Amino acid sequence: MLTYWLHLTALVVYLGSVVGFWVMLYPILSVAKSHEQQVTLLVRSLKLYNPTQIGALGLVVISGAVQLTDLKAAYREEFFKELGSTLGLKLTLSFLLIIFSTYQSMGVGLRFVRRYEGGDPISPQDLRSIGQRLKALAPAIVFLAIITLWLGLRLGG
Repeated sequence: MLTYWLHLTALVVYLGSVVGFWVMLYPILSVAKSHEQQVTLLVRSLKLYNPTQIGALGLVVISGAVQLTDLKAAYREEFFKELGSTLGLKLTLSFLLIIFSTYQSMGVGLRFVRRYEGGDPISPQDLRSIGQRLKALAPAIVFLAIITLWLGLRLGG
């Protein structure tokens, strides 16, 4: 039961961080008065977003694996016959979700923060490019998360 609540809480934190980043940050960036304010706001936001997103996703994966082990024990020999195709699809989509999330957070976001903290200049074109990559990944991540969640509900937990 504790694993279920941990899984649910981590899932809410994960989805909330992805949707919040997508829905709230980008409009705020567009109304920031100067380029430097935009860069500073994005860096501060990514410093909170990156560990929240990756940490929550890690808890979702681990608690989901524990729940899957319990489900396998309950179904025994019928597990793969009853749930095999749904589980295979869910695991494939989960893998893609992990790849996209990690790329957004660490491949784009963390590299941008490190670049800024290292004193490298961030041009308006660089900021626009990074913002577009971060923003383009968000709908794909949300879509994969919703489909994976739906498949998880079909599995029974």
